[in-house]
Amino acid sequence: MAKAKKKQLEIVEVTWIDAEELGEVGWNNLKEQQKNAKAPCPIIRSVGYVLYKDKNHISLVSSLSDTICGTVEKIPFNFILGVQTLTQAKAIP
Repeated sequence: MAKAKKKQLEIVEVTWIDAEELGEVGWNNLKEQQKNAKAPCPIIRSVGYVLYKDKNHISLVSSLSDTICGTVEKIPFNFILGVQTLTQAKAIP
């Protein structure tokens, strides 16, 4: 029986615009919230192994072994400003 071919995972840096929710639970000061509303959304950089990518989103994980991994971060492509490939990672089963 032939062994299954191992897949190389890319390591990438994704630069993206984050959606955010501002304010405290309960009532907030309207003038402060109007000021918050005008501020630009934060630009985020995420680095990780690409587990999945399609036309809608990219899924990254920052920690993995042959059998376990950390949490998956899914970023919609509509939020993405750029994706830079850093390297090819080791093969996984």
